[in-house]
Amino acid sequence: MEVWQLITLLLGFFGACAGAGKLLMTQMQRHLDLRFHAQEEARAANHEQVQHRLDRLEESAKVEAGEWQRVEREFLEMQRDMALHYVRREDYIRGQSVVEAKLDGLAMKIENLQLRGVLDGK
Repeated sequence: MEVWQLITLLLGFFGACAGAGKLLMTQMQRHLDLRFHAQEEARAANHEQVQHRLDRLEESAKVEAGEWQRVEREFLEMQRDMALHYVRREDYIRGQSVVEAKLDGLAMKIENLQLRGVLDGK
């Protein structure tokens, strides 16, 4: 075998290796591109789902805040009306004492009238 045939054979072999290497690299690059594209689609879908959930949570929080405002408003109205309708224990006791004192006074007057009637009749 002559030198020029050996050099041509080596050049052909290295060319074939380079072509095969380039083909493998191209297939690997295509595979990685497909994989990254699939991951990007999955990330986008997940992002959309998370965004939808966050939007629902935000709407729920707004509704809940509105409900708490309604409850607070009703509570303040109840406090306002309570002053008109609620009788404190001390007020009730004082009113009851006045009524009992008047009844005691009336009972004394009736008793005095009965005693006068008994004494006048004798």
